[in-house]
Amino acid sequence: MQKRRESAENIAISALGFLASNQEHLESFLALSGLSPDGIRQAAADPGFLAGVLQHVLSDEGLASSFALETGLSPEDLARAVHALEHGSS
Repeated sequence: MQKRRESAENIAISALGFLASNQEHLESFLALSGLSPDGIRQAAADPGFLAGVLQHVLSDEGLASSFALETGLSPEDLARAVHALEHGSS
């Protein structure tokens, strides 16, 4: 479903904003992704990149909990969003 993918993209974009709002989290993500701050905007158009953002958030329990608390989402919601981004609407 297209709506599921759009919802997953919105969650990932929110996660990226969440990372960007904290210098330490952003620096860690940039170091692991190999991107520069300028490269993020272009990379954000790629669903694979967006899935990677969510995977990064999920890889740190504290980070995932903080993001989930801020957004009202569960870690399971994040995992479903990763799946939707990686596998399309299937």
